[in-house]
Amino acid sequence: MTTQQSVKASPISVRANAERERRKAARRRQHLFYLALLGVALVAPMMVYPVFLMKLLCFALFACAFNLLLGYAGLLSFGHAAFFACGGYITGYMLSIYSGLSTELGILAGTLASTVLGLVFGLLAIRRQGIYFAMITLALAQMMFFVFVQAPFTGGENGLQGVPRGYLLGLFDMQNNMSLYYFVLAVFVLGFVIIQRTIHSPYGQVLKAIRENEPRAISLGYNVDAHKLLAFVISAALTGLAGSTKTVVFQLASLTDAHWHMSGEVILMTLLGGVGTILGPIVGATVVVTLQSSLSNGPLGEWVHVILGVIFVACVLLFRAGIVGWVERLIKRNFK
Repeated sequence: MTTQQSVKASPISVRANAERERRKAARRRQHLFYLALLGVALVAPMMVYPVFLMKLLCFALFACAFNLLLGYAGLLSFGHAAFFACGGYITGYMLSIYSGLSTELGILAGTLASTVLGLVFGLLAIRRQGIYFAMITLALAQMMFFVFVQAPFTGGENGLQGVPRGYLLGLFDMQNNMSLYYFVLAVFVLGFVIIQRTIHSPYGQVLKAIRENEPRAISLGYNVDAHKLLAFVISAALTGLAGSTKTVVFQLASLTDAHWHMSGEVILMTLLGGVGTILGPIVGATVVVTLQSSLSNGPLGEWVHVILGVIFVACVLLFRAGIVGWVERLIKRNFK
């Protein structure tokens, strides 16, 4: 009897082993791909203007943080510009007032401020769903916009200008664009690793379950509001990290970062690249930032937003899963 059972079970174990090997091979290919991308990023400033690359990395981190909330928790926030600007303003203020403050401490202060603000926003908005959640986040972000206009430490409509970049760990002068680039790259890699680890953790699987069927997740005993709140706070913290880093790069914190247009821009980046994909926000941010930089100085400078709108509409109609989602489907269809 035992022999018969083992014979019957052997095909199942063979399939299970084959599936495990397939997953291991897929992870190895993914890791090699990430290492190749990191290698390209390390040599990129030798061929492309470093400040442009730093801007791209900041917005890519911003879009990845937003995608964590929309793509994996299913929450559409129209107020993420508030966290982006909060991190930038606090970092700019700290580095400007305390001349001996190191760069990483200034960025850490901005990130912590955005984390606290994200907790406050989340507690007020997380119990709502759909369009109500989106409208509450938009209203709260607009309130913060007027706070940034009136607050004495923000510089009002002029913003904070000439923010010192400081010294990393008190040793490395961040005025050097190459040194600053590799620091920004390290910040992006850290944020990306945090997001990927969150997505693939048991907590990330619960988030996906909540996104797919919230009533079922509640019936299984999960505290849905607590899980969504944590996702909102993590997203806000990483968004603040992106905004803080951007302020150091451009030595400027302005109301542009707090405007609702910025919230719409990160939504565009995420949808264009592919919601719910790991690399989608990076691709979307690359496309948007590149188009803005290349068109703003040319004869079509006044039509940048119109062109981006046309591209967005075309992407929604032709590539509903975004650029990366469409490529993934194409690969699965032709290379099974």
